[in-house]
Amino acid sequence: MNIVSDTDSLSQLCAELSGSDFITVDTEFIRETTYWPRLCIIQVANTEQAAIIDFLADGLELEPFFELLRDETITKVFHAARQDIEIIYHLGGFIPHPVFDTQVAAMVCGFGDSISYDQIVGKVTGEHIDKSHRFTDWARRPLTDKQLTYALADVTHLRDVYQFLKANLEEQNRAGWVREEMGILTSVDTYRMDPKRAWMRMKMRVRKPREIAIMQELAAWREKEAQKRDVPRNRVIKDDAIYEIAMHQPKNQEALGLLRAVPNGFERSRSAPGLIAAVKRGQSVAEEDLPIVPRGRPSPDGSGAAVDLLKVLLKLTSEAHGVAAKVIATVDDLEKIAGDDQADVPALNGWRRELFGNNAIALKQGKIALGFNGRRVVAIEHEIEQLQPQPNSSRRRRKNRAVSG
Repeated sequence: MNIVSDTDSLSQLCAELSGSDFITVDTEFIRETTYWPRLCIIQVANTEQAAIIDFLADGLELEPFFELLRDETITKVFHAARQDIEIIYHLGGFIPHPVFDTQVAAMVCGFGDSISYDQIVGKVTGEHIDKSHRFTDWARRPLTDKQLTYALADVTHLRDVYQFLKANLEEQNRAGWVREEMGILTSVDTYRMDPKRAWMRMKMRVRKPREIAIMQELAAWREKEAQKRDVPRNRVIKDDAIYEIAMHQPKNQEALGLLRAVPNGFERSRSAPGLIAAVKRGQSVAEEDLPIVPRGRPSPDGSGAAVDLLKVLLKLTSEAHGVAAKVIATVDDLEKIAGDDQADVPALNGWRRELFGNNAIALKQGKIALGFNGRRVVAIEHEIEQLQPQPNSSRRRRKNRAVSG
């Protein structure tokens, strides 16, 4: 088993991998007690070899590996890549290109929503992955042979999965669909931890413009504190406390200590002055600059039924084309489409519109209907032509023909 624990050995490994068409990559890390993921090992393979890079080894520098990831002639293959790429972006300051995420590709190929690594390996290769080391403390040394074997399997089986899915996508002419998804996955905005946007991760438990302004300042303050101290956000202060502080707007540390959601003694901590300062910043926002209270567009009559119909159409489309419904459209997409034919949602753009969005609009407009063919639900396109009115008659003539899902 190839365990790399010094920079010279890493340089040699990366030189050997540099001529590959693709490499498979995975990471093992710990994050329960930190803001930033604490990288422990990196697994990497090509078609000929596989290795484990011990990031915690004394003196090891990752620059040779980063240079390999920067090589745009090599496809970097991950499964559920977001956290792995986040680590690379945090440590190296860049995002690798091009990237292929086998979880996304599997959903496009009809393997269901958010399929796990062991599930896709089993379906593609027939191999069973031992899950007993899934909760290993990867920071503890030495790692056992069984732990290392388990870790290495995350990139060795991934080679077969990638080649299978790549061929499947090309056969179905869907490779471009996955490339479109990779654009989001490899966007810097996906990984930039901007404190000013931290409030967007929170639920809107406050509704007044001034309260929202204070909540924004509190969330930004907490994000900076969490980053500086390298602790999870809730270790600084929990969401419920932020909502209560935004509503009550304590003027000083003593008033802060009277709030139920604030931990006992927090008002005497070193963090309390910074929190009170954040409240005051929110209070000082000029009236004309206060955030607009987000209000949902009133739902048109019957929109609930329209969403239910769109869900049936989505399921029909998913089954007909072998694409996970989650990839085609979300419930939020369907709700917005139900209220607006021009909704700015992924389901009405690109390949999704061709696959589902156009039919969704047509269903709303009465140009297609859902019916039964035996026990199967099918979409039926129809044209309704209004005849000349006749006495006591409102007859219509309907022309039906089946529509592919």
